[in-house]
Amino acid sequence: MRFTKMQGCGNDYVYVNCFEESVSSPEQLARSVSDRHFGIGSDGLVLICPSEVADCKMRMFNPDGSESEMCGNAIRCVAKYVYDRDIIHKQKIAVDTLAGIKLIAVNTDENDIARTLTVDMGAPITTAAEIPVIAVSSPVKDLRLEAFGREFTATCVSMGNPHAVIFIDEDVSSFDVEGFGRVFEQDERFPRKANIEFVNVLSPTHLKMRVWERGTGETLACGTGTCATAAAACLNGISPYEPVMVDLLGGQLTIEWKKTDGHIYMTGPAEFTFDGEYYNG
Repeated sequence: MRFTKMQGCGNDYVYVNCFEESVSSPEQLARSVSDRHFGIGSDGLVLICPSEVADCKMRMFNPDGSESEMCGNAIRCVAKYVYDRDIIHKQKIAVDTLAGIKLIAVNTDENDIARTLTVDMGAPITTAAEIPVIAVSSPVKDLRLEAFGREFTATCVSMGNPHAVIFIDEDVSSFDVEGFGRVFEQDERFPRKANIEFVNVLSPTHLKMRVWERGTGETLACGTGTCATAAAACLNGISPYEPVMVDLLGGQLTIEWKKTDGHIYMTGPAEFTFDGEYYNG
C-alpha cells in the first residue's frame, strides 16, 4: 500500500490516496500504522477518498482504531495533498467530513505550492446536547472537573467533535496534561468522551495550549481543539472577535471567529514528510 506521511504543526498522520488505493479495514490499519515502533508512526490514519457531494472526502482514524468526525490539522494536509498533486487543483477546495463539508482556501507561494491553508471550520456548537455534554444549561462555561484532589472549570465547545477547554494560571508547559487529560477525557458527562485543552492566556490575542486527544493521548497540535480554545476564550470575554494566535507544542495557528457569519476560520501550515510503501502482513 502506498502512503504519504504529512504533518500540520507536528500533528502527523499517515495519508492514503483512496482515489488509487483500496483500504478494507481502516480501523485495524490505523492501529497498525500508528505504532511508532512496529508501524510507520503517527497520530492516526487519514483516507483521502472520492466524494459525491464535495471535491473529496476525508476519513480520519485514531491510533486506537476509532473514527473521529473531524481534524483541523489533517484537513489542511488533505487540501495540500490534492492541490499539490493535481488531484483537485482549485484555490478553494470542498472536503466532505463526518462533521459536514468544510471549505479550504489554498494560499500558495510563487511556485504554486500550497504553503498555508485557511479552513472555514463552521460555527462552533455550544448547546450542551449537541456537543454532547451532560449539563444543566448552555453555553457550558462552568463544568466542574475533579481529579487528584484538584478542581477545574471547563468550557465545552464542539467543532464537529467534543472539546472541554480549561484555562489555567500555572505554566501549561509543566502541567500534568497526561494525568488530568486521561481522567477528564472519560468523564461520565461526556457521552462520546472529549478532547481536553489546557490553556494559558498570554494576552487577549495570544494563547498557549496543550491538548489531550480522545483515543490518541497528547499530541503536538489539534486544529479543532485550537478553534474550540479560541471560541471558549471569546465566550468567556478573554479574547475579542478578531484573529487570535495560539501557540502549540508543534507550532502556531491563527484562529478568527467572525461575527459576520458566525464561523471560525483557522489558518496554518501543512507539510509533506515522506512517501513510502507499507507491507501489512
